[in-house]
Amino acid sequence: MANVTFSSPRMPKDLTVYAVAGDTQTLLSVAQAHKVPLDSECENGECGSCLLKVSVLSGKTPYGVAMTEKEKVVLRYAGKITKEQLELAETSDIPPPWRLGCQFIVRNEDILVTF
Repeated sequence: MANVTFSSPRMPKDLTVYAVAGDTQTLLSVAQAHKVPLDSECENGECGSCLLKVSVLSGKTPYGVAMTEKEKVVLRYAGKITKEQLELAETSDIPPPWRLGCQFIVRNEDILVTF
């Protein structure tokens, strides 16, 4: 079970929602279900419009979340992931802070999502 807090200047205040971990919902689908104004165009990991920053609130190392090849490419071209961060994600399962909402699967950890 996870609490997901969305924070953006586009919202009047932060919104914390409950997401069932392990049901393979993307962060974008959680946002859409709660009417969070997160941009999205293709919803397929190709356009980068749902770019967001994910911070784990526990202070622990975040759970490894597999990144799709599409997401890696989009984050690299957007300048949101370094070569070192990409290597850590691929070899040590340490995800970078910038992700695509349509590709990020919610895990069993409380997170802050800023966009």
